Amino acid sequence: MCAGQGRIRPLTVHHLNQLLLVCSLVLLVAVAAVRISSRSGLPSLLVYLGIGVAMGQDGVGDIHFDNAELTQVIGYAALVVILAEGGLGTKWKEIKPVLPSASVLALAGVAVSVGVTASAAHYLIGLEWRQALIIGAVVSSTDAAAVFSVLRKIPLPARVTGTLEAESGFNDAPVVILVVSLSTAGPVEQWYVLLGVILLELAIGAAIGLAVGWLGSLGLRHVALPASGLYPIAVMAIAVVAYAAGALAHGSGFLAVYLAAMVMGNARLPHWPATRGFADGLGWMAQIGMFVLLGLLVTPHELGDTIVPALVIGLVLTMVARPLSVILCLSPFRVPWQEQALMSWAGLRGAVPIILATIPMVEGVDASRRIFNIVFVLVVVYTLVQGPTLPWLGRKLHLGDGSEAADLGIESAPLERLRGHLLSVAIPGESKMHGVEVAELRLPHGAAVTLIVRGGESFVPLPTTILQRGDELLVVATDPVRDAAEGRLRAVGRGGKLAGWLGTDGATR
Repeated sequence: MCAGQGRIRPLTVHHLNQLLLVCSLVLLVAVAAVRISSRSGLPSLLVYLGIGVAMGQDGVGDIHFDNAELTQVIGYAALVVILAEGGLGTKWKEIKPVLPSASVLALAGVAVSVGVTASAAHYLIGLEWRQALIIGAVVSSTDAAAVFSVLRKIPLPARVTGTLEAESGFNDAPVVILVVSLSTAGPVEQWYVLLGVILLELAIGAAIGLAVGWLGSLGLRHVALPASGLYPIAVMAIAVVAYAAGALAHGSGFLAVYLAAMVMGNARLPHWPATRGFADGLGWMAQIGMFVLLGLLVTPHELGDTIVPALVIGLVLTMVARPLSVILCLSPFRVPWQEQALMSWAGLRGAVPIILATIPMVEGVDASRRIFNIVFVLVVVYTLVQGPTLPWLGRKLHLGDGSEAADLGIESAPLERLRGHLLSVAIPGESKMHGVEVAELRLPHGAAVTLIVRGGESFVPLPTTILQRGDELLVVATDPVRDAAEGRLRAVGRGGKLAGWLGTDGATR
Protein backbone atom coordinates (compact mmCIF):
# COMPACT_ATOMS: atom_id res chain seq x y z
CA MET A 1 0.00 0.00 0.00
CA CYS A 2 1.49 3.33 -0.97
CA ALA A 3 0.38 6.84 -1.78
CA GLY A 4 0.99 9.24 -4.62
CA GLN A 5 3.28 7.79 -7.30
CA GLY A 6 3.04 4.26 -5.87
CA ARG A 7 6.74 3.60 -5.20
CA ILE A 8 7.72 1.93 -1.92
CA ARG A 9 10.25 3.73 0.28
CA PRO A 10 12.31 2.20 3.10
CA LEU A 11 10.42 2.19 6.40
CA THR A 12 12.12 4.39 8.99
CA VAL A 13 11.26 5.13 12.60
CA HIS A 14 9.77 8.45 11.46
CA HIS A 15 7.57 6.68 8.93
CA LEU A 16 6.55 4.13 11.55
CA ASN A 17 5.53 6.93 13.92
CA GLN A 18 3.47 8.53 11.15
CA LEU A 19 1.83 5.20 10.36
CA LEU A 20 0.98 4.60 14.02
CA LEU A 21 -0.47 8.11 14.28
CA VAL A 22 -2.65 7.62 11.20
CA CYS A 23 -3.83 4.20 12.36
CA SER A 24 -4.65 5.53 15.82
CA LEU A 25 -6.63 8.44 14.38
CA VAL A 26 -8.53 6.10 12.06
CA LEU A 27 -9.32 3.81 14.99
CA LEU A 28 -10.52 6.71 17.14
CA VAL A 29 -12.73 7.98 14.31
CA ALA A 30 -14.09 4.48 13.80
CA VAL A 31 -14.84 4.06 17.51
CA ALA A 32 -16.63 7.42 17.53
CA ALA A 33 -18.56 6.21 14.49
CA VAL A 34 -20.01 3.40 16.60
CA ARG A 35 -21.81 6.00 18.68
CA ILE A 36 -23.03 7.81 15.57
CA SER A 37 -24.31 4.62 13.99
CA SER A 38 -26.09 3.52 17.17
CA ARG A 39 -27.87 6.85 17.53
CA SER A 40 -28.80 7.21 13.86
CA GLY A 41 -29.65 3.56 13.17
CA LEU A 42 -27.11 3.53 10.34
CA PRO A 43 -25.27 0.18 10.26
CA SER A 44 -21.69 0.61 11.45
CA LEU A 45 -20.54 -1.43 8.45
CA LEU A 46 -21.31 1.48 6.15
CA VAL A 47 -19.49 3.96 8.36
CA TYR A 48 -16.30 1.88 8.36
CA LEU A 49 -16.52 1.24 4.63
CA GLY A 50 -16.99 4.97 4.14
CA ILE A 51 -13.80 5.65 6.12
CA GLY A 52 -11.90 3.26 3.88
CA VAL A 53 -13.34 4.78 0.71
CA ALA A 54 -12.53 8.29 1.96
CA MET A 55 -8.92 7.22 2.54
CA GLY A 56 -8.70 5.57 -0.90
CA GLN A 57 -7.50 6.82 -4.24
CA ASP A 58 -10.74 8.67 -5.04
CA GLY A 59 -10.90 10.19 -1.55
CA VAL A 60 -8.99 12.69 0.52
CA GLY A 61 -6.31 10.17 1.52
CA ASP A 62 -5.36 9.29 -2.07
CA ILE A 63 -4.07 5.89 -0.94
CA HIS A 64 -3.69 3.44 -3.81
CA PHE A 65 -4.37 -0.10 -2.65
CA ASP A 66 -5.26 -3.00 -4.93
CA ASN A 67 -3.82 -6.07 -3.18
CA ALA A 68 -6.78 -8.47 -3.23
CA GLU A 69 -4.69 -11.35 -1.88
CA LEU A 70 -3.62 -9.40 1.23
CA THR A 71 -7.20 -8.25 1.73
CA GLN A 72 -8.41 -11.84 1.55
CA VAL A 73 -5.84 -13.04 4.12
CA ILE A 74 -6.62 -10.22 6.56
CA GLY A 75 -10.33 -10.72 5.96
CA TYR A 76 -10.06 -14.40 6.80
CA ALA A 77 -8.19 -13.58 10.01
CA ALA A 78 -10.80 -10.99 10.97
CA LEU A 79 -13.60 -13.43 10.21
CA VAL A 80 -12.02 -15.99 12.55
CA VAL A 81 -12.08 -13.42 15.38
CA ILE A 82 -15.67 -12.39 14.58
CA LEU A 83 -16.90 -15.98 14.49
CA ALA A 84 -15.09 -16.70 17.76
CA GLU A 85 -16.72 -13.68 19.41
CA GLY A 86 -20.10 -14.71 18.03
CA GLY A 87 -19.69 -18.28 19.24
CA LEU A 88 -18.73 -17.13 22.73
CA GLY A 89 -21.92 -15.10 22.91
CA THR A 90 -24.22 -17.79 21.50
CA LYS A 91 -26.41 -19.29 24.21
CA TRP A 92 -26.87 -23.03 23.90
CA LYS A 93 -30.30 -22.90 25.53
CA GLU A 94 -31.48 -20.62 22.69
CA ILE A 95 -30.06 -22.50 19.72
CA LYS A 96 -30.59 -26.07 21.00
CA PRO A 97 -34.33 -26.14 20.14
CA VAL A 98 -33.70 -24.57 16.72
CA LEU A 99 -30.50 -26.39 15.79
CA PRO A 100 -32.15 -28.68 13.18
CA SER A 101 -33.98 -25.81 11.46
CA ALA A 102 -30.93 -23.54 11.55
CA SER A 103 -28.74 -26.29 10.07
CA VAL A 104 -31.21 -26.91 7.25
CA LEU A 105 -31.42 -23.18 6.57
CA ALA A 106 -27.62 -22.89 6.53
CA LEU A 107 -27.22 -25.74 4.02
CA ALA A 108 -30.35 -26.23 1.94
CA GLY A 109 -31.20 -22.54 2.24
CA VAL A 110 -27.83 -21.62 0.76
CA ALA A 111 -28.42 -24.01 -2.16
CA VAL A 112 -31.83 -22.45 -2.92
CA SER A 113 -30.43 -18.94 -2.64
CA VAL A 114 -27.48 -19.71 -4.92
CA GLY A 115 -29.72 -21.27 -7.58
CA VAL A 116 -32.27 -18.44 -7.67
CA THR A 117 -29.70 -15.62 -7.52
CA ALA A 118 -27.41 -17.21 -10.11
CA SER A 119 -30.35 -17.66 -12.49
CA ALA A 120 -31.22 -13.98 -12.14
CA ALA A 121 -27.59 -12.95 -12.73
CA HIS A 122 -27.44 -15.12 -15.86
CA TYR A 123 -30.79 -14.37 -17.47
CA LEU A 124 -31.37 -10.78 -16.34
CA ILE A 125 -27.81 -9.41 -16.29
CA GLY A 126 -26.27 -11.64 -18.95
CA LEU A 127 -23.37 -13.02 -16.92
CA GLU A 128 -21.82 -16.35 -17.86
CA TRP A 129 -22.96 -19.27 -15.73
CA ARG A 130 -19.66 -19.54 -13.85
CA GLN A 131 -19.68 -15.85 -12.97
CA ALA A 132 -23.38 -15.99 -12.11
CA LEU A 133 -22.88 -18.97 -9.79
CA ILE A 134 -19.96 -17.22 -8.09
CA ILE A 135 -22.10 -14.14 -7.40
CA GLY A 136 -24.96 -16.33 -6.20
CA ALA A 137 -22.64 -18.18 -3.80
CA VAL A 138 -20.89 -15.03 -2.58
CA VAL A 139 -24.08 -13.20 -1.59
CA SER A 140 -25.92 -16.24 -0.23
CA SER A 141 -24.05 -16.15 3.09
CA THR A 142 -25.56 -14.05 5.84
CA ASP A 143 -22.88 -12.02 7.59
CA ALA A 144 -22.04 -13.11 11.13
CA ALA A 145 -20.78 -9.68 12.21
CA ALA A 146 -23.89 -7.90 10.93
CA VAL A 147 -26.30 -10.45 12.42
CA PHE A 148 -24.59 -10.59 15.82
CA SER A 149 -24.33 -6.80 16.15
CA VAL A 150 -27.91 -6.06 15.06
CA LEU A 151 -29.91 -8.90 16.61
CA ARG A 152 -28.47 -8.52 20.11
CA LYS A 153 -29.90 -5.00 20.23
CA ILE A 154 -33.43 -6.09 19.28
CA PRO A 155 -35.75 -7.79 21.83
CA LEU A 156 -36.87 -10.71 19.65
CA PRO A 157 -38.04 -14.19 20.70
CA ALA A 158 -35.23 -16.59 21.50
CA ARG A 159 -36.26 -18.89 18.63
CA VAL A 160 -35.76 -16.14 16.06
CA THR A 161 -32.43 -14.88 17.36
CA GLY A 162 -31.19 -18.42 17.96
CA THR A 163 -32.03 -19.49 14.39
CA LEU A 164 -30.48 -16.43 12.77
CA GLU A 165 -27.31 -16.50 14.88
CA ALA A 166 -26.79 -20.22 14.34
CA GLU A 167 -27.44 -19.86 10.62
CA SER A 168 -24.96 -17.01 10.26
CA GLY A 169 -22.37 -18.99 12.21
CA PHE A 170 -22.91 -22.16 10.17
CA ASN A 171 -23.39 -20.94 6.60
CA ASP A 172 -20.03 -19.22 6.14
CA ALA A 173 -18.34 -22.62 5.97
CA PRO A 174 -20.24 -24.18 3.02
CA VAL A 175 -20.26 -20.88 1.13
CA VAL A 176 -16.46 -20.49 1.38
CA ILE A 177 -16.01 -24.05 0.07
CA LEU A 178 -18.46 -23.38 -2.77
CA VAL A 179 -16.87 -20.08 -3.82
CA VAL A 180 -13.36 -21.56 -3.77
CA SER A 181 -14.52 -24.53 -5.88
CA LEU A 182 -16.25 -22.31 -8.43
CA SER A 183 -13.27 -19.93 -8.63
CA THR A 184 -10.61 -22.61 -9.11
CA ALA A 185 -9.28 -22.95 -12.64
CA GLY A 186 -10.57 -25.92 -14.61
CA PRO A 187 -14.00 -27.53 -14.94
CA VAL A 188 -16.36 -27.37 -12.00
CA GLU A 189 -17.00 -30.73 -10.32
CA GLN A 190 -20.34 -32.47 -10.62
CA TRP A 191 -22.84 -31.14 -8.12
CA TYR A 192 -23.03 -34.39 -6.18
CA VAL A 193 -19.22 -34.55 -5.89
CA LEU A 194 -19.15 -30.94 -4.71
CA LEU A 195 -21.93 -31.67 -2.22
CA GLY A 196 -19.97 -34.62 -0.85
CA VAL A 197 -16.84 -32.48 -0.46
CA ILE A 198 -18.81 -29.80 1.39
CA LEU A 199 -20.43 -32.30 3.74
CA LEU A 200 -17.10 -34.01 4.45
CA GLU A 201 -15.32 -30.74 5.23
CA LEU A 202 -18.20 -29.63 7.45
CA ALA A 203 -18.11 -32.94 9.35
CA ILE A 204 -14.35 -32.69 9.89
CA GLY A 205 -14.61 -29.06 11.00
CA ALA A 206 -17.50 -29.81 13.36
CA ALA A 207 -15.69 -32.74 14.99
CA ILE A 208 -12.48 -30.76 15.48
CA GLY A 209 -14.30 -27.69 16.75
CA LEU A 210 -16.31 -29.61 19.33
CA ALA A 211 -13.24 -31.55 20.48
CA VAL A 212 -11.01 -28.49 20.80
CA GLY A 213 -13.74 -26.52 22.57
CA TRP A 214 -14.38 -29.33 25.06
CA LEU A 215 -10.71 -29.92 25.79
CA GLY A 216 -10.05 -26.18 26.07
CA SER A 217 -12.92 -25.56 28.47
CA LEU A 218 -11.92 -28.60 30.54
CA GLY A 219 -8.38 -27.29 30.87
CA LEU A 220 -9.38 -23.72 31.70
CA ARG A 221 -11.78 -24.85 34.40
CA HIS A 222 -9.25 -27.07 36.15
CA VAL A 223 -6.01 -25.14 35.71
CA ALA A 224 -5.74 -21.90 37.68
CA LEU A 225 -3.75 -19.39 35.63
CA PRO A 226 -1.51 -16.95 37.54
CA ALA A 227 -3.38 -13.85 36.29
CA SER A 228 -7.03 -13.26 35.41
CA GLY A 229 -6.00 -11.41 32.25
CA LEU A 230 -4.61 -14.65 30.82
CA TYR A 231 -8.04 -16.30 30.62
CA PRO A 232 -9.37 -14.13 27.75
CA ILE A 233 -6.12 -14.60 25.83
CA ALA A 234 -6.24 -18.36 26.38
CA VAL A 235 -9.87 -18.58 25.19
CA MET A 236 -9.15 -16.70 21.95
CA ALA A 237 -5.97 -18.72 21.40
CA ILE A 238 -7.92 -21.97 21.74
CA ALA A 239 -10.50 -20.70 19.24
CA VAL A 240 -7.73 -19.89 16.73
CA VAL A 241 -6.22 -23.33 17.32
CA ALA A 242 -9.59 -24.85 16.37
CA TYR A 243 -9.59 -22.92 13.10
CA ALA A 244 -6.01 -23.87 12.26
CA ALA A 245 -6.55 -27.54 13.14
CA GLY A 246 -9.73 -27.70 11.08
CA ALA A 247 -8.09 -26.08 8.06
CA LEU A 248 -4.98 -28.29 8.25
CA ALA A 249 -7.18 -31.38 8.44
CA HIS A 250 -8.90 -30.29 5.19
CA GLY A 251 -12.05 -29.47 7.10
CA SER A 252 -13.97 -26.26 7.62
CA GLY A 253 -11.89 -24.06 9.88
CA PHE A 254 -14.68 -21.48 10.11
CA LEU A 255 -17.17 -24.01 11.44
CA ALA A 256 -14.51 -25.36 13.81
CA VAL A 257 -13.77 -21.96 15.36
CA TYR A 258 -17.46 -21.12 15.79
CA LEU A 259 -18.29 -24.43 17.46
CA ALA A 260 -15.19 -24.39 19.68
CA ALA A 261 -16.05 -20.87 20.85
CA MET A 262 -19.68 -21.84 21.44
CA VAL A 263 -18.63 -24.82 23.59
CA MET A 264 -16.34 -22.61 25.67
CA GLY A 265 -18.96 -19.89 25.87
CA ASN A 266 -21.39 -22.30 27.51
CA ALA A 267 -18.90 -23.94 29.87
CA ARG A 268 -19.00 -21.42 32.78
CA LEU A 269 -15.35 -20.53 32.49
CA PRO A 270 -13.56 -18.51 35.20
CA HIS A 271 -13.53 -14.71 34.80
CA TRP A 272 -16.21 -14.96 32.14
CA PRO A 273 -17.31 -11.27 31.98
CA ALA A 274 -13.69 -10.23 31.42
CA THR A 275 -13.36 -12.82 28.66
CA ARG A 276 -16.55 -11.62 26.96
CA GLY A 277 -15.40 -8.01 27.16
CA PHE A 278 -12.02 -8.89 25.69
CA ALA A 279 -13.59 -10.92 22.86
CA ASP A 280 -16.10 -8.16 22.16
CA GLY A 281 -13.29 -5.62 21.87
CA LEU A 282 -11.33 -7.88 19.54
CA GLY A 283 -14.46 -8.40 17.47
CA TRP A 284 -14.91 -4.65 17.06
CA MET A 285 -11.25 -4.26 16.11
CA ALA A 286 -11.58 -7.02 13.51
CA GLN A 287 -14.71 -5.46 12.03
CA ILE A 288 -13.21 -1.98 11.88
CA GLY A 289 -9.97 -3.14 10.28
CA MET A 290 -11.72 -5.44 7.83
CA PHE A 291 -14.29 -2.87 6.69
CA VAL A 292 -11.75 -0.07 6.33
CA LEU A 293 -9.47 -2.31 4.27
CA LEU A 294 -12.36 -3.36 2.02
CA GLY A 295 -13.22 0.30 1.55
CA LEU A 296 -9.63 0.95 0.48
CA LEU A 297 -9.76 -1.88 -2.06
CA VAL A 298 -12.78 -0.54 -3.91
CA THR A 299 -12.36 2.08 -6.64
CA PRO A 300 -15.45 4.34 -6.53
CA HIS A 301 -15.21 5.67 -10.11
CA GLU A 302 -15.52 2.08 -11.39
CA LEU A 303 -18.84 1.46 -9.64
CA GLY A 304 -21.07 3.43 -12.00
CA ASP A 305 -21.84 0.67 -14.50
CA THR A 306 -22.42 -1.92 -11.76
CA ILE A 307 -25.18 -0.07 -9.89
CA VAL A 308 -28.07 -1.39 -12.00
CA PRO A 309 -26.86 -5.04 -12.04
CA ALA A 310 -26.26 -4.86 -8.27
CA LEU A 311 -29.74 -3.49 -7.62
CA VAL A 312 -31.38 -6.13 -9.82
CA ILE A 313 -29.46 -9.04 -8.28
CA GLY A 314 -30.00 -7.65 -4.78
CA LEU A 315 -33.73 -7.25 -5.40
CA VAL A 316 -34.05 -10.88 -6.51
CA LEU A 317 -31.92 -12.02 -3.57
CA THR A 318 -33.89 -10.03 -1.00
CA MET A 319 -37.43 -10.41 -2.32
CA VAL A 320 -37.32 -13.87 -3.94
CA ALA A 321 -34.29 -16.03 -3.07
CA ARG A 322 -34.11 -15.37 0.67
CA PRO A 323 -37.88 -15.62 1.37
CA LEU A 324 -38.11 -18.77 -0.77
CA SER A 325 -35.23 -20.44 1.07
CA VAL A 326 -36.74 -19.53 4.45
CA ILE A 327 -40.20 -20.83 3.50
CA LEU A 328 -38.91 -24.10 2.05
CA CYS A 329 -36.53 -24.78 4.95
CA LEU A 330 -38.60 -23.63 7.93
CA SER A 331 -42.16 -24.56 6.97
CA PRO A 332 -41.58 -28.27 7.79
CA PHE A 333 -40.60 -27.15 11.31
CA ARG A 334 -43.93 -25.30 11.71
CA VAL A 335 -42.34 -21.92 12.26
CA PRO A 336 -45.05 -19.20 12.42
CA TRP A 337 -45.36 -17.01 9.35
CA GLN A 338 -44.50 -13.87 11.32
CA GLU A 339 -41.14 -15.34 12.32
CA GLN A 340 -40.53 -16.55 8.76
CA ALA A 341 -41.26 -13.05 7.46
CA LEU A 342 -38.79 -11.47 9.86
CA MET A 343 -36.10 -14.05 9.14
CA SER A 344 -36.61 -13.50 5.41
CA TRP A 345 -35.86 -9.81 5.87
CA ALA A 346 -33.07 -10.43 8.40
CA GLY A 347 -30.72 -12.16 5.96
CA LEU A 348 -28.16 -9.42 6.50
CA ARG A 349 -25.14 -9.17 4.20
CA GLY A 350 -22.01 -7.48 5.41
CA ALA A 351 -18.29 -7.71 4.90
CA VAL A 352 -18.22 -11.51 4.42
CA PRO A 353 -19.64 -11.40 0.87
CA ILE A 354 -17.15 -8.66 -0.04
CA ILE A 355 -14.28 -10.76 1.36
CA LEU A 356 -15.53 -13.79 -0.57
CA ALA A 357 -15.64 -11.65 -3.70
CA THR A 358 -11.85 -11.30 -3.47
CA ILE A 359 -11.43 -15.07 -3.98
CA PRO A 360 -12.19 -14.99 -7.74
CA MET A 361 -9.90 -11.93 -8.01
CA VAL A 362 -7.02 -13.86 -6.46
CA GLU A 363 -7.77 -16.91 -8.66
CA GLY A 364 -7.86 -14.78 -11.82
CA VAL A 365 -11.47 -15.50 -12.81
CA ASP A 366 -12.69 -13.53 -15.84
CA ALA A 367 -14.58 -10.33 -14.92
CA SER A 368 -13.68 -10.87 -11.27
CA ARG A 369 -13.25 -7.12 -10.69
CA ARG A 370 -16.78 -6.53 -11.98
CA ILE A 371 -18.05 -9.28 -9.66
CA PHE A 372 -16.35 -7.55 -6.71
CA ASN A 373 -17.88 -4.17 -7.62
CA ILE A 374 -21.37 -5.65 -8.02
CA VAL A 375 -21.14 -7.36 -4.65
CA PHE A 376 -19.81 -4.19 -3.00
CA VAL A 377 -22.69 -2.04 -4.27
CA LEU A 378 -25.25 -4.73 -3.42
CA VAL A 379 -24.01 -5.07 0.15
CA VAL A 380 -23.92 -1.31 0.76
CA VAL A 381 -27.38 -0.61 -0.65
CA TYR A 382 -29.24 -3.49 0.92
CA THR A 383 -27.48 -3.22 4.28
CA LEU A 384 -28.63 0.40 4.34
CA VAL A 385 -32.18 -0.74 3.59
CA GLN A 386 -32.46 -3.86 5.77
CA GLY A 387 -30.51 -3.05 8.93
CA PRO A 388 -32.38 0.05 10.16
CA THR A 389 -35.79 -1.40 9.28
CA LEU A 390 -35.44 -4.64 11.26
CA PRO A 391 -36.62 -3.19 14.62
CA TRP A 392 -39.62 -1.59 12.90
CA LEU A 393 -40.57 -4.84 11.19
CA GLY A 394 -40.22 -6.76 14.45
CA ARG A 395 -42.67 -4.37 16.13
CA LYS A 396 -45.12 -4.55 13.23
CA LEU A 397 -45.08 -8.35 13.37
CA HIS A 398 -45.57 -8.21 17.18
CA LEU A 399 -42.39 -10.18 17.79
CA GLY A 400 -40.94 -8.04 20.56
CA ASP A 401 -40.18 -10.10 23.64
CA GLY A 402 -39.34 -8.29 26.83
CA SER A 403 -41.16 -10.53 29.27
CA GLU A 404 -38.28 -12.70 30.47
CA ALA A 405 -36.51 -11.77 33.68
CA ALA A 406 -32.96 -10.63 33.21
CA ASP A 407 -30.36 -13.29 33.87
CA LEU A 408 -27.83 -12.90 36.64
CA GLY A 409 -24.32 -11.75 35.90
CA ILE A 410 -22.03 -14.29 37.56
CA GLU A 411 -18.23 -14.18 37.41
CA SER A 412 -16.16 -17.05 38.76
CA ALA A 413 -12.59 -16.86 40.06
CA PRO A 414 -10.80 -20.07 41.10
CA LEU A 415 -9.37 -20.34 44.61
CA GLU A 416 -6.67 -22.89 43.93
CA ARG A 417 -5.32 -23.33 47.48
CA LEU A 418 -8.79 -23.59 48.98
CA ARG A 419 -10.00 -25.87 46.18
CA GLY A 420 -13.00 -23.69 45.66
CA HIS A 421 -14.42 -20.81 43.66
CA LEU A 422 -15.40 -17.24 44.46
CA LEU A 423 -18.60 -16.33 42.61
CA SER A 424 -19.36 -12.66 42.07
CA VAL A 425 -23.12 -12.30 41.51
CA ALA A 426 -24.76 -9.11 40.24
CA ILE A 427 -28.54 -8.88 40.66
CA PRO A 428 -30.08 -6.98 37.71
CA GLY A 429 -33.16 -4.80 37.92
CA GLU A 430 -35.65 -7.37 36.62
CA SER A 431 -34.32 -10.35 38.59
CA LYS A 432 -36.80 -12.26 40.72
CA MET A 433 -34.09 -12.63 43.35
CA HIS A 434 -35.23 -9.21 44.62
CA GLY A 435 -37.01 -9.68 47.95
CA VAL A 436 -35.57 -13.15 48.61
CA GLU A 437 -33.88 -13.80 51.96
CA VAL A 438 -30.37 -15.25 51.98
CA ALA A 439 -31.60 -18.44 53.67
CA GLU A 440 -34.26 -18.84 50.98
CA LEU A 441 -31.56 -19.22 48.35
CA ARG A 442 -31.15 -22.79 49.68
CA LEU A 443 -27.57 -23.06 48.42
CA PRO A 444 -26.03 -26.52 48.56
CA HIS A 445 -23.86 -27.50 51.53
CA GLY A 446 -20.38 -26.15 50.85
CA ALA A 447 -21.56 -22.83 49.39
CA ALA A 448 -22.38 -19.63 51.29
CA VAL A 449 -23.01 -15.94 50.72
CA THR A 450 -20.06 -14.30 52.47
CA LEU A 451 -20.47 -10.62 51.56
CA ILE A 452 -23.04 -8.24 50.06
CA VAL A 453 -22.17 -4.89 48.46
CA ARG A 454 -25.11 -2.48 48.44
CA GLY A 455 -24.99 1.21 47.59
CA GLY A 456 -21.20 1.25 47.74
CA GLU A 457 -21.10 -0.29 51.22
CA SER A 458 -20.28 -3.92 52.07
CA PHE A 459 -21.53 -6.05 54.95
CA VAL A 460 -21.68 -9.68 56.04
CA PRO A 461 -25.28 -10.87 55.59
CA LEU A 462 -27.47 -12.74 58.06
CA PRO A 463 -29.72 -15.62 57.00
CA THR A 464 -32.66 -13.18 57.21
CA THR A 465 -31.02 -10.47 55.07
CA ILE A 466 -33.33 -9.57 52.17
CA LEU A 467 -31.65 -9.24 48.78
CA GLN A 468 -32.37 -6.19 46.62
CA ARG A 469 -31.98 -5.09 43.04
CA GLY A 470 -28.47 -3.86 42.33
CA ASP A 471 -26.87 -5.94 45.08
CA GLU A 472 -23.56 -7.65 44.42
CA LEU A 473 -23.01 -10.93 46.23
CA LEU A 474 -19.77 -12.77 46.91
CA VAL A 475 -20.45 -16.50 47.17
CA VAL A 476 -17.75 -19.00 48.10
CA ALA A 477 -18.33 -22.55 46.84
CA THR A 478 -16.19 -25.66 46.99
CA ASP A 479 -15.28 -27.47 43.78
CA PRO A 480 -17.86 -30.28 44.10
CA VAL A 481 -20.83 -27.91 44.53
CA ARG A 482 -19.69 -25.01 42.35
CA ASP A 483 -21.98 -25.84 39.41
CA ALA A 484 -24.91 -26.65 41.66
CA ALA A 485 -24.52 -23.34 43.50
CA GLU A 486 -24.45 -21.34 40.29
CA GLY A 487 -27.41 -23.25 38.92
CA ARG A 488 -29.39 -22.59 42.08
CA LEU A 489 -28.58 -18.86 41.98
CA ARG A 490 -29.72 -18.60 38.36
CA ALA A 491 -32.88 -20.58 39.12
CA VAL A 492 -33.83 -18.21 41.95
CA GLY A 493 -33.04 -15.27 39.69
CA ARG A 494 -35.59 -16.55 37.18
CA GLY A 495 -38.23 -18.12 39.42
CA GLY A 496 -37.87 -16.44 42.80
CA LYS A 497 -37.81 -18.22 46.15
CA LEU A 498 -40.09 -21.00 44.84
CA ALA A 499 -37.73 -21.93 42.02
CA GLY A 500 -37.46 -25.68 41.72
CA TRP A 501 -40.96 -26.36 43.00
CA LEU A 502 -42.31 -24.29 40.10
CA GLY A 503 -40.12 -26.07 37.56
CA THR A 504 -37.66 -23.22 37.03
CA ASP A 505 -34.25 -24.71 36.39
CA GLY A 506 -30.83 -23.22 36.62
CA ALA A 507 -29.65 -23.77 33.08
CA THR A 508 -27.26 -20.97 32.33
CA ARG A 509 -27.33 -20.86 28.57
